[in-house]
Amino acid sequence: MTGTHRRFTPLQRLLHWLMAAAILAMLFIGVGMVSTVTPKYLALVSLHKPLGIAILVLALIRLALRLSHGAPALPADLPEPMKLAAVLSHWALYALMIGMPLLGWGMLSAASYPVVLAGGIHLPSILPPSDRLHTLLWDAHYFLAFAFFALILLHVAAALFHALVRRDGVFEAMAPTPTRDEAAPAE
Repeated sequence: MTGTHRRFTPLQRLLHWLMAAAILAMLFIGVGMVSTVTPKYLALVSLHKPLGIAILVLALIRLALRLSHGAPALPADLPEPMKLAAVLSHWALYALMIGMPLLGWGMLSAASYPVVLAGGIHLPSILPPSDRLHTLLWDAHYFLAFAFFALILLHVAAALFHALVRRDGVFEAMAPTPTRDEAAPAE
C-alpha cells in the first residue's frame, strides 16, 4: 500500500531509526559471539537473546503500521526496475527482521536453551528438542545474518543515492528530523 503522503508517520520513522540501531548492534554482537570463546561470550549471548525478541516485537509493530498506513509513493520518474528493487528489498528486510529472531528462538528451543528476557521472564520453547533441527537452524541463522548485513548495506547505499544523487525526497520521507517545509512556521 502506498499513500499520497510525502513522509512516513512519526512513529514509523522513530521505529525505523530505533530498529536500525538495534539491528546493527545485534549484527555486531552476533559476530562477537561466533568469534570468541572467552567469558565475554556469555555476556554477548545475554544481550543477543532479549535484543532479538525486542527486534521481533518492534518489527511486527512496524509491519502492522506499514500495512495500515502505507508508505509514501516513490517518485514517478524512478525507473521501474529501481521501483521493483525498492519494493522487494523492503519486504526482504521485513522478512529478515521477523525471520531472524524466530530462527534464533527456534534454534534455542531445539537445543533446549531458555530465552530469558529482562526480569527473568522465560519464553516458551517454540520447537521440540532436536540436535539435527538445532544445527539446521543455527546454519540458517548464521548465513542469513550475512545476507541481512548485505541487504542493510544495499539499503544504506540506496538511501545515500536518493539523498545525495537523485535528491528526490525518498530519503527525506524517512529522515529522522523534520524537513524545511515541516519546520517552517505556519503563516
